[in-house]
Amino acid sequence: MPTPSPASAPIRRLTLRDLTACADLSEDRGWPREEHKWGFLLTAGTGYGIDDPGGGLVAACTVTEYGPHGRPSLAAIGMVLVAERHARRGVGRRLMRHVVSELGTTPLTLHATPYGRPLYEELGFKVTGRAEMVRGRFTPVGPEPGIATRAATAEDLTTILRLDEEVFGADRTPVVTRLPAFADQLRVAEEDGRIIGYAAAWPNMDTHVVGPLIARDTETAKALIGSLAARTDRPLRTDIDVRHEELLAWVRERGLAVVAPNAVMTYGITELPGDWNRRFAPLTVAAG
Repeated sequence: MPTPSPASAPIRRLTLRDLTACADLSEDRGWPREEHKWGFLLTAGTGYGIDDPGGGLVAACTVTEYGPHGRPSLAAIGMVLVAERHARRGVGRRLMRHVVSELGTTPLTLHATPYGRPLYEELGFKVTGRAEMVRGRFTPVGPEPGIATRAATAEDLTTILRLDEEVFGADRTPVVTRLPAFADQLRVAEEDGRIIGYAAAWPNMDTHVVGPLIARDTETAKALIGSLAARTDRPLRTDIDVRHEELLAWVRERGLAVVAPNAVMTYGITELPGDWNRRFAPLTVAAG
């Protein structure tokens, strides 16, 4: 029988057995392998892919759903990749159309690079925000925020989940409950014994990525970043909503430089739910 071309090959669900193939695909496009992140996304969410008849994957992406099980109120699309040898042949468009169709009426969001944005706009996604990826070695400068932070405990999880849903605008229990195992650090900020923010730092190649970053205000966000930075010898990386101008200026003063901009795009909704004033950074741009 003739070998199906990537343009017509079946789109299937990915599993953890595909982890190496996903990492190989990242490397093929000049991205870091990011096996730790791929593993998280394939277990907390759903992967979609197209097999290469010659081995490996032609294309892949992940979907992370939020809200009631079976009735998600929001889904984030990420890690949309097409192998270099199959680029510019409509494979990515076909994969994205399939995913959008699979998700039906569920509102969608994604972070788009300038390279990927035209495809998403063609599919009906609209730019509703922007984020800036910053990276570098954090160096304390001047007085730091006087807000108390500490390592999160198992007893904090219920409060963290409640705060996260209030700020994010959808239930992220399957993601948040995986943070203690996924992240190297999970810390909370407190005032008068009440949790007013939380943040994680998880390993990604040679960096620690700060996210999620949920905080009552900018000073609380600063305190959480500073406390995470003080407990790692790796460079930090995070993606900050550009509306948080004060926080962006603060991290730049402390050694983090803007690496890349991303457009926050939505489909089926005009803006993301929740409270952006307290949502400073996503867990990862791939999962919102």
